[in-house]
Amino acid sequence: MSKLVYSPMTSLDGFIEDEAGRFDWAVPDDEVHTFINRLQTAIGTHLFGRRMYETMAVWETYGDEPGLSAAEAEYAEMWRGVDKVVYSRTLYGVWTQRTRLERSFDPEAVASMEDAAASDMSISGPSIAEQAFRAGLVDEIHLFVFPVVVGGGKPGLPRELRLNLELLDDRRFASGVVHLHHRVLYAEK
Repeated sequence: MSKLVYSPMTSLDGFIEDEAGRFDWAVPDDEVHTFINRLQTAIGTHLFGRRMYETMAVWETYGDEPGLSAAEAEYAEMWRGVDKVVYSRTLYGVWTQRTRLERSFDPEAVASMEDAAASDMSISGPSIAEQAFRAGLVDEIHLFVFPVVVGGGKPGLPRELRLNLELLDDRRFASGVVHLHHRVLYAEK
């Protein structure tokens, strides 16, 4: 049975971007990127909100640029090899391969997609992930906590929603990034 996985990169105070919309502090080094790539091998479909899709679509054309690390090149190849679904009311279309556009997030359709999937699915973007959490669809969280406090911005996890979790694994990287892998036991308001 496939799982729906959420993998945000946050500051220590829980934000995926600061108040100015910057997330330059959350760029993974080679050690973290290689670990992320290993996690991504289980993913067959990415579900994106509009802003996260626009951010991640650069991987469609990355490949052999000067200065691109082996981990980044590997991730770019993996990105092009999986299916992507973008949820947006404002995009006119998508510009990456293996990508389809949906106008709204339908929890029943996502649950059916997950039931039929041969591999795990990921969900990216805090707004779309919050909808999935509220619908009880997210099975696991791979949280990457970066050693920085940004003081405000866009939260990486839903607010005003209690999530009971079971810690499955943790890892500390040389850069000070910490990975926390949790199973979502249940959510309640």
